Amino acid sequence: MKKNPLITGTILLTGAGFLSRILGFFYRIFLSRAIGAEGLGIYQMVFPIHSIAFALCCGAIQTSISRLVARNEQAGRTALRTGLFISLSISAVLTLLIWQSAPILARYVLLEPACTPLLPVMALSIPFSSVHACICGYYYGMKRTAVPALSQVAEQLIRMGAVFLMTQVLNGNGRPVTVSVAVWGMMIGEAASAVYSYLSYAVSENGIKKQKDSRLSQDSSPSFSAMAVPLMAMALPLMGNRLILNCLQSLEAIFIPNRLTAFGLSRFDALSIYGVLTGMALPFIFFPSAVTNSLAVVLLPTVAEAQAQENSSRIEHTISMALRYSLYMGIFCIGLFTLLGPELGMTVFKNKTAGRYIAVLAWLCPFMYISTTMGSILNGLGKTSSVFLHNAVSMLLNLAFVIFGIPQIGMRAYFYGLLLSELLLALLHLSCLNTEVRISIQPWEMILKPCLCLAASIGFLKFCTPVLSCLKEEGMNGFLYLAGQGAVISAAYGGLLWRMHGKKCAKNRCQTPGS
Repeated sequence: MKKNPLITGTILLTGAGFLSRILGFFYRIFLSRAIGAEGLGIYQMVFPIHSIAFALCCGAIQTSISRLVARNEQAGRTALRTGLFISLSISAVLTLLIWQSAPILARYVLLEPACTPLLPVMALSIPFSSVHACICGYYYGMKRTAVPALSQVAEQLIRMGAVFLMTQVLNGNGRPVTVSVAVWGMMIGEAASAVYSYLSYAVSENGIKKQKDSRLSQDSSPSFSAMAVPLMAMALPLMGNRLILNCLQSLEAIFIPNRLTAFGLSRFDALSIYGVLTGMALPFIFFPSAVTNSLAVVLLPTVAEAQAQENSSRIEHTISMALRYSLYMGIFCIGLFTLLGPELGMTVFKNKTAGRYIAVLAWLCPFMYISTTMGSILNGLGKTSSVFLHNAVSMLLNLAFVIFGIPQIGMRAYFYGLLLSELLLALLHLSCLNTEVRISIQPWEMILKPCLCLAASIGFLKFCTPVLSCLKEEGMNGFLYLAGQGAVISAAYGGLLWRMHGKKCAKNRCQTPGS
């Protein structure tokens, strides 16, 4: 595992991501029944402001810390302290601004006055997000992903526990459960992850390894002022890019309910549909992306390190591997969600619309996963301007469908725009990478083979259906029944891919001289 930090880090982050998302599913189910679809919609309306604040004080600085640490581990501590000071300073200013301007932001920016009491609570989470993001960036650069992985799980557990406890107290006192409970839970979860990350860093870096690290880096570590210049030189373009992108993404989130009312829906129905989309359907689609997101996080420092070593063959191999597994995962998700999506929506959320949206959104998966991994590789190569431009074009395309299409044909316009924008983004990333290094696309290996494996897996599920149906008739829970179907398809698909890949590796070894 020490020889393969890319694989090890991806496995750790993927495991934590899957666990967090499994917990998140139960959390979403609980929330949907506690505050309803309209409440979920209002809750999701808070996140445009949160994402803009995160772009300003967390995201870009986290990436810069990760890249600086990956290039020079001896400067890691100074990079972290510098980034943390800058991030916390910005977050403190943003917290005060949001707190004071909550009524204006809710009414004139989010176009939803019901968000007014939620924004001050959300603002309290921003400094905690800064601490968490900076420390995670440090560990990503060191290729030590255990702390970020565990902090992710801790955040979800504490958030769920806090919301469940508050709900029980409110119900016990005969008081209604409102959306503010979910926002307080988010703030408590962020605080818990920040405290855990800081304590982990303090123990590991300033405790056991204190003397060893000081001997290695005392003389060579740059000063705070010397580190601030390269860190901000790297962070400012990223910050500007992410701010613009998050503003575009926020406009999309703000305008969806607004355009649905222009289509003819009531405010209640528009917010309910938005809640179903963002709080029920999209979490299912994003669930498998725990693999590709984890891979993307680890890819950035890996590619940055390979570029510093001028190791182009390693970069080519990394791109080929990321592209292949992104397509494997995306093709599998198309089959899984189109087959089981309608039943998942009804079984999990008791909502037919959620199931229909899951089946439709399944076609996004291959393009979404490719754009995630290829975008991270481009960032690792220093092509942040290209990534920004590609994302901006993609988001503007989708925003155009939202603003001009939804009033004409409803949510279908949003789905068309989302599919076309993700396809365009993936193609732009691949085209840009191909100008830097050679990209080897093998249609049989990357597309046809997983499609055949998927078809065979679905056929195997049909063969096993009578057995699963008997278990359902014996009283098996509906969700467990669907989980069993998903497990059968997953096992068959993974087994077939592993078998075919194993045969290819064996054949290559036999053809290698001296093997």
